[in-house]
Amino acid sequence: MSARFDMGDVRRLERHLARSIPRVRRDARGVVMRGALNVKNDWRNNARATGRKHAKHYPRSVGYDIARYGPDIWAATIGPDKGGPQGALGNLLEYGSVHNPPHNDGGRALAVEMPRFIAQMELLAARGLAWW
Repeated sequence: MSARFDMGDVRRLERHLARSIPRVRRDARGVVMRGALNVKNDWRNNARATGRKHAKHYPRSVGYDIARYGPDIWAATIGPDKGGPQGALGNLLEYGSVHNPPHNDGGRALAVEMPRFIAQMELLAARGLAWW
């Protein structure tokens, strides 16, 4: 008894993945950038909403940077710029101290964005793998 195996589907999947990977890489950068922007904006809004009179310039110090680590890893660093106006207050305002409660402005912003970010990355993966 002999068996035959048709590699046609495997080759079609290989060609599809070869075309999809560059597109998914490009789109992943956009998802990371959008997520970082959303967290930054929500963080600023959270910081403004508390109405801290002693740190009225702090919300403007919150920003983000995007970095690439190899072809497949994009990362965002989001938070106050310590060199900006009142940016050095970031740790104290976010995490609190012995005399000040934490405000968790950034943590709340990240918690809101995380489900949206994960959904967008899952969508990218599904689009990249769908070939039939």
